[in-house]
Amino acid sequence: MKKPSRPNNEAARLVELRSLNILDTSNEERFDRVTRIAQRVFDVPIAVVSLVDDERQWFKSCAGLDATETSRDVSFCGHAILDSKVLLVTDALEDERFCDNPLVTGAPYIRFYAGCPLRSPNGLRVGTLCLIDSKPRDFCRVEMETLVDLASMVERELAAFQLATMDELTGISNRRGFTVLAEHSLSLFAREHIPATLVFFDLDHFKEINDTFGHAEGDRALEIFARVMRENFRESDLFARIGGDEFVVLFTNTRRQIAMGVLKKFAHALKLHNINSGDGYEIEFSCGAVQYDPLKHDTVDALLADGDQLMYHNKQSIVHLSI
Repeated sequence: MKKPSRPNNEAARLVELRSLNILDTSNEERFDRVTRIAQRVFDVPIAVVSLVDDERQWFKSCAGLDATETSRDVSFCGHAILDSKVLLVTDALEDERFCDNPLVTGAPYIRFYAGCPLRSPNGLRVGTLCLIDSKPRDFCRVEMETLVDLASMVERELAAFQLATMDELTGISNRRGFTVLAEHSLSLFAREHIPATLVFFDLDHFKEINDTFGHAEGDRALEIFARVMRENFRESDLFARIGGDEFVVLFTNTRRQIAMGVLKKFAHALKLHNINSGDGYEIEFSCGAVQYDPLKHDTVDALLADGDQLMYHNKQSIVHLSI
């Protein structure tokens, strides 16, 4: 078996994949419809929308297979994203790359594979629409063209998903995107007893920035705040702009005391920007930090409401994060 190589643009590709805000989200009809169509049109037992993450391939939609992900090392799709063309394997037992692959020698006993790379809105290959059969078969030019057409439908849905879950101004998740990702995370935290802390931010004196310097400068202040979040929080943390001047971050595997330490570093980074910017104003914030309690926070909205309430209390009490 040959493990798939990493593309030369792997770092940028992973950033692009994660910016779609789609990994580990629930099934959706718009993607399931495509895999069902592919399954019927090509008369194959399995059709999958697969996204190739750092160490795994994760299935956004899977018709005919119960799995939700497999290791990237054994994936056919890891090979498919290395080229812009469809990867066609008519008989895996006769292909030295796959003949002793555990997905060939064991369930689902892949013999035939056709995978069309899926491109992100910026043109990076993030996954595949693939067809799988337990019997070897040929694949004609017309079938190839049909698979490419179906893959383009998936690409349009990926772009629409990103637009619907991303804040256009700051480039981070919006409220819908945060809710979609946080719902899955909270279920995992509750099941595995993983600690988490949510911090609700509100920018102080933001109206004064707009009134004094103009709305364009106010937009720039929001962009700067989001950029400092990206630079100082971990990839595993979920952060978003959920309102006009309101932001949140969900720290994973982090108790409140540890989260407060991370927030102090964040506040220090923001203060350094204020000192060095010469903008004529300071970007400041009030916040409320709430430790996730699965018995109390049965929904994302319940957790957000607690964070909002604590933030508002701190703001009214003129309690800000000390640096």
